[in-house]
Amino acid sequence: MINLSPPRFFQRFFKTIIWNFPDETEAAFLTFDDGPIPEVTPWVLEQLRKHNAKATFFCLAKNVEMHPEIFKQIVSEGHSIGNHSYSHIKGWATDTTQYVQDIIYANSFLNTNLFRPPYGRITTKQFKLLKQQYKIILWDVLSMDYSRRVSPRSVLKYVQKNVKPGSIVVFHDSRKAERNLRYALPRFLDTLDEKGIKCKSIVLH
Repeated sequence: MINLSPPRFFQRFFKTIIWNFPDETEAAFLTFDDGPIPEVTPWVLEQLRKHNAKATFFCLAKNVEMHPEIFKQIVSEGHSIGNHSYSHIKGWATDTTQYVQDIIYANSFLNTNLFRPPYGRITTKQFKLLKQQYKIILWDVLSMDYSRRVSPRSVLKYVQKNVKPGSIVVFHDSRKAERNLRYALPRFLDTLDEKGIKCKSIVLH
């Protein structure tokens, strides 16, 4: 069983972190972390096109640096971009200055006001500094597609059961997630169509 709802005390403490959009009545917000990579991201874009779905890609800037043509494709197809750091740096295990510098450097490639901390982990000090420049986006539905201990069917069943209008859903356009993602994403998009739930990208000013 997957049970990854964020603890309520954590949500209360980090009040300006965005976990979902409770006022949204028609759409969910699909997000993809860790790309872009040529083995997976173009396929994700193809699936989204088939469903006229928009998403938000929380990119690793080191991958953008290696694959700028895929990054340009994401942008040209109307999806939003988020900062997921340059090197997938661990907030809880990294000096604050080094952590913030990594995020700033990443944004020289990404140019976005959205940030998602790798692993969903960030210290209070890092949070206070970064919230001055970024809207910090977490989630209320984590697919666990990256886990080898979770089957493709379990990934699909979990996201199907828990998505609702306003949800922020996390997938990963990464090699580690590829097996589960290739099974779950097309079927999940079919489910959203059947439920009449649109897919929007995250745009915040």
